Amino acid sequence: MKKLSASLLAALTFALVSTALATTVIPPTFDDLVTHAEMIFQGTVTDVRSQWTGEGGQRHIESYVTFKVEDAIKGNPGAKVTLNMMGGTVGAETMEVSDAPKFKVGDRDILFVENNGTQFIPLVGIMHGRFRVQKDETGRDVVLTNDGAPLTDVNQLGKNERAATAGRAISTQEFKQALQSRVGHSPP
Repeated sequence: MKKLSASLLAALTFALVSTALATTVIPPTFDDLVTHAEMIFQGTVTDVRSQWTGEGGQRHIESYVTFKVEDAIKGNPGAKVTLNMMGGTVGAETMEVSDAPKFKVGDRDILFVENNGTQFIPLVGIMHGRFRVQKDETGRDVVLTNDGAPLTDVNQLGKNERAATAGRAISTQEFKQALQSRVGHSPP
């Protein structure tokens, strides 16, 4: 009986962990992103490190992604922010959370952060809370979605993803202007 209970407990734990790691996220609207974010900032990744944490059945890999903050848009992020995220690679072992953004040193992003340190991926809408900043062929900074599609219309986010990413990417300046107009109207 004891062996059966341990096996049953192990199976239930595996099922819960598998369920927690399999994500289905309804894309948030632009207003949802702004409203739910405790802080919004543009920054550059300066460090990514992963380590094992927890004991026994709670043992897992966490990653710490540190950003140099270049522009604080909402909240008070300070000069740097370290996001605590579930998953990563330690040695030869990798733990991935499906749809979670993957960061590397030098990435430039605009991030919508909520519940850092208490949520397994502390971005509003997981991958939807990350917008990449890159230079286009003319040298201007433009905004891309987490998966690299050009963001063309913030008002279509969460409504019509095809329309939100069809065409020429908006500049970071246009994106920040849209953010500033929403931040001024969102509840604290």
